[in-house]
Amino acid sequence: MVTESIAYRKALSFAKRIVLLAKHLNEAHHEYTLSKQILRSGTSSGTSIGANIAEARYGYSRKDFAAKIYIALKECGETLYWLELLFLTEYLSPEEYESLQQDCEEIRRILSATTKSTR
Repeated sequence: MVTESIAYRKALSFAKRIVLLAKHLNEAHHEYTLSKQILRSGTSSGTSIGANIAEARYGYSRKDFAAKIYIALKECGETLYWLELLFLTEYLSPEEYESLQQDCEEIRRILSATTKSTR
């Protein structure tokens, strides 16, 4: 599915940015709680955006594919929350926030359209 592969590539690129952000928060600000949350929702755990898109690529049915994409969509929403909180607590500059938020929002729109088209 073309939409899914675009979402996968964008999610992988976004995950890289989130890993680097978490590293920066840890090293520069000694901020461990929020960095752990943004890392968990945006990247490498089993409930992340990219991991669920990757699983969906190999779904055993259309229903399984849709379920994994929907989980990725929910994780995208959670990531948007953590990004906003990092901005409001001044861990992210307005420019950093806007760039990350736009990337995450773009992935969210793709995933939302994908969930609608698989119903």
